[in-house]
Amino acid sequence: MKLLSQHQAHKTMDGDGVNIRRVADFNKLGFDPFLMIDEIKSDDKSDFIGGFPPHPHRGIETFTYILKGGFEHRDQLGNVKAIRAGDVQWMSTGSGVVHSEMPLADTDAGLHGFQIWLNMPAKDKMRPARYQDSGELVLPEAVDSGVYFKALAGRWQFANQDLVSPLAQLAGRARIADVTLLENAKLTLNLGESSDERQFVGVYIYSGSLKQYLGFDSQYESYQAGQLLVLDSQALLQLDAEEQGAGLLLLSGQAINESVVHMGPFVMNTQAEIRQAVEDYQMGRFGQISD
Repeated sequence: MKLLSQHQAHKTMDGDGVNIRRVADFNKLGFDPFLMIDEIKSDDKSDFIGGFPPHPHRGIETFTYILKGGFEHRDQLGNVKAIRAGDVQWMSTGSGVVHSEMPLADTDAGLHGFQIWLNMPAKDKMRPARYQDSGELVLPEAVDSGVYFKALAGRWQFANQDLVSPLAQLAGRARIADVTLLENAKLTLNLGESSDERQFVGVYIYSGSLKQYLGFDSQYESYQAGQLLVLDSQALLQLDAEEQGAGLLLLSGQAINESVVHMGPFVMNTQAEIRQAVEDYQMGRFGQISD
C-alpha cells in the first residue's frame, strides 16, 4: 500500500455525555466525501447511557454500524428502529431531519459502534430526507485465507466474489466494508479507478494492528487501533495484520469537491445556508419526533 497520511482519533464527548473517539476534517476536506468517523466503544454504561436525545441535521448523510449492543433510532419521519449488533443504518438528511439515538435497554454487555458522516453535493442538500437500514436484509460476506470481509455499503470485489450491499445510494458513490484479519493474515485488493477521477481510500483500525513492510531487513511500520490511514487509490491495497489480528473499516468514495461550511449538526456550502438551517430549525420547520 502507499500511505498518503495518517490521523489519530481523539477523545471527545457528544450527545448527553457520550464518550467517543473521533476523526474529522471539515476544513481541508482530506477525506472527501467523508467528513467524520465517530467510534463508541465501552463496557461502562456511564460512557454512553445518556445517548443522543433529539437533535437536527441538514446537508449530510449519517451511516451507523453496530458491532456490540445497540441504539433505538427515532425520527420525525416516523422511523422507529432498533439498530443492533451487525446492523447498519443510512440516513440521507437532505433538507432536514430531527432524530434521536438512545441505547437499548438490554445493552448490558457494553456498546461498540460507529457513526460516519458523509457530505452531500449542493444539488442534493435540500432534497427530502431518505432512510434505510439493513433490517431483515442480508449484508453479503465472504471469507478467504484468514480474512473476513463484510460489505456494509456499495459494491466490492473480494475473493473472486461480487459483494453488493443493499445500501448502495450513499453520497459520493461511497463504499464501506468491515474487514477482520486473523493473526498475520493479509488483505490484497485493487481499488484503482480511472486516473482522472480522484478516489478517497481510507482504513480505520478499530482493533488490533496493521504493519507495513519498509522493504529492507524485514523492518516494518506498525499502525494501531484508533488510527485512520489515507491510502493511494491507484496503488494495490495490501494490509498485513500483526500477531493479534486486526479489525478495520474500509472506506472509499469519489470526492465531491465543493466548499463546506460546518456548524454543529449542519453542513452546507455557505454561511447564509447555515443561518437559514438554524432559523428553520428554531422555527420548527424540521418537524418534531412524535412519541
